[in-house]
Amino acid sequence: MRASMISSALVASLVGYGSTIALVLSAAAAVGASPAQTASWVFAICLAKAAGSALLSYWARVPVVLAWSTPGAALIAATTGVSMAEAVGAFVLSGFLVALTGLIRPLGRVVAMIPDGIAAGMLGGVLLPFCLKGAGAAQALPGVVLPMVAVFVLVRLKNPALAVLAALATGLALAFGLGLAEWPALRLPLPVLEFTPPAFRPDVLLGLGVPLYLVTMASQNLPGFATLRAAGYEPPVRPALVVTGGLSALAGLFCAHPVSMAAITAAICLGDDTHPDRNQRWKVGLVYGAVWVGLALLGPAILMVLGALPPALMLALVAVALLGPLTGALTGAYGPAETRFAATVTLAVTASGVAAFGIGAAFWGLLAGLAVHAAEVVARRRKSA
Repeated sequence: MRASMISSALVASLVGYGSTIALVLSAAAAVGASPAQTASWVFAICLAKAAGSALLSYWARVPVVLAWSTPGAALIAATTGVSMAEAVGAFVLSGFLVALTGLIRPLGRVVAMIPDGIAAGMLGGVLLPFCLKGAGAAQALPGVVLPMVAVFVLVRLKNPALAVLAALATGLALAFGLGLAEWPALRLPLPVLEFTPPAFRPDVLLGLGVPLYLVTMASQNLPGFATLRAAGYEPPVRPALVVTGGLSALAGLFCAHPVSMAAITAAICLGDDTHPDRNQRWKVGLVYGAVWVGLALLGPAILMVLGALPPALMLALVAVALLGPLTGALTGAYGPAETRFAATVTLAVTASGVAAFGIGAAFWGLLAGLAVHAAEVVARRRKSA
């Protein structure tokens, strides 16, 4: 095994874990997860990523790299009035729908009928409130947050993939160095999977489960497949959807939100630096899986350290971590001219956080955007006629 392959897998794993673990913890807190359920969440999702990456890479002989759904975690973190058991029901439904998309072609065509601009507008509305909290965090803890942001900006100029990880390292050093956080007595207990029976509440399935499926498909899986194609590989689309969907449904029973294809972290593993022979590059998926098993086992200790940090630092970390995805979402929302207004309506309703009949804002934002888009299409057709 080449050292370059190990280093690529290690960097990709650390970037994926460190850049958004704070968001995963926010999602767990939003649905009332207990400490044991939060630990199970992290353990299960790490194992799902490890198993899926290794299995798909070995089977397809393509370097498949999986990630947890960052937009999905943001969607969950914005949820209110949902219990952990009800969230588990939504996670299972989302994974089941992803697997069905791989098995049933017409379902994939239905999803593809949603205009890209409107789907991106929904994602932008989910992410925007988290990014706005960054300014408040800087005001509450300027001595830590402002240096974090400065490091983030400077590192991003040279290596965008490592920018959030560098900001996290800066925040850790300052928080513990300035006495704003007390270093915990670290232990290395073996993580435990905690089974949580799902509760299938219709409004939660509609308001969280379906949007979770849509953002995972539109914002993670499709860009992940495009990243593989850009690197000269033919992605195993249907097997990948079946495997990631099945693993997501299974991991969901242990409190984890969905896993999906990776895009940014995948790019780290797809270049010549990983292996000069592109036909041998698939083996990085095996190494990547092994690294995630290691991160899964270290999960309890990592959560202890992160749990000791000031809340404002964690809010700031989430805000800077989501600036990149927000940029992509806004670019997608305002790219197609014919859906710009509908995308704006979608973004505004989703970002408002309004919930009606127990159904979350993401669903109503998508519905509002589709209704406006349909009205505009009808008006244009009448005008042209």
